[in-house]
Amino acid sequence: MLETLDKKQATESQLLTQVNGKRAVKIFSGRANRPLAQEICDNLGLPLGKLNIKPFSDGELYVQVEESVRGCDVFIIQPTCPPVNENIMELFIVLDALKRASAEKITVVMPYYGYGRQDRKAAGREPITAKLIADLLAQAGASRVLALDLHATQIMGFFDVIVDHLFATPVLVDHIKTLGLKDIVVVSPDVGGVTRARAFAKRLDDAPIAILDKRRAVDKHNTVQVINIIGEIKGKTCILVDDMIDTAGTITQGAALLVKEGAKEVLACTSHAVLSGQAKERIDNSPISIVIATNSIPIPAERAPKKLKVLSVAGLLAEAIKRIHLDDSVSELFS
Repeated sequence: MLETLDKKQATESQLLTQVNGKRAVKIFSGRANRPLAQEICDNLGLPLGKLNIKPFSDGELYVQVEESVRGCDVFIIQPTCPPVNENIMELFIVLDALKRASAEKITVVMPYYGYGRQDRKAAGREPITAKLIADLLAQAGASRVLALDLHATQIMGFFDVIVDHLFATPVLVDHIKTLGLKDIVVVSPDVGGVTRARAFAKRLDDAPIAILDKRRAVDKHNTVQVINIIGEIKGKTCILVDDMIDTAGTITQGAALLVKEGAKEVLACTSHAVLSGQAKERIDNSPISIVIATNSIPIPAERAPKKLKVLSVAGLLAEAIKRIHLDDSVSELFS
């Protein structure tokens, strides 16, 4: 016990004070997911920085950094989850405040990257909003970005600053291994998610994979139809894997088709449980036995399905923050 405490105090001392000429580190959080930020700080043995954020009567935001950050290595934790526009604007204002307070380096920790699905032009006269957000983050003062399970890996190329891209797969897989499941097949909800499904399956003793063939409505967002299954799933335990569950249309339609075609059981795994619209009702009324998600996004009780199991990514993000500050390798955390 004393040895553990000594190690924790040594880590805190190393991070908080200038060691061998290194900058002191400070961690702040916006209002998007403060519980996750506090858990990250607890993992590092650090206090959460003092940041005053409050709205004016007209809805504009007031931000004040309530402690000195001059010359510090600063991390600001803010997933740009719903309400997306409010959380993004808050992040920009906090970045500006930190930059003007003379922070030496500012790393934005984004457990969820809002507007990540708008990463290309799917029709004429559309924006590429994921690129716009990347430009605005750099302009607002971000020196580096730490992201978790971006919707598309090419988003990293939208930035002119360094991007560290982590994956929640190890956290999700470790939990699945405790369930004692047999005859597993990892299922990708679409062709675009095959790489993610293969990486997931590899960690589950090279389990086989299957793919759902779906069609997206041309004139409607958040609307898809699952029409076919590629792969053998009869009598198997199917694990549907996706980076996010938003309205849950794809995941529940896919689960229904898998069961219809003979799957023994269907579980769902996701990094980001957005759960908007009718997601709660769809999941609770679906044949999915459990939905395993992370706490990258806060999930209010009124939006949480009964079948939801939430895992923490605080330890993963804390380790990445520590390595970034100490100039240690982050790359081994990417896999």
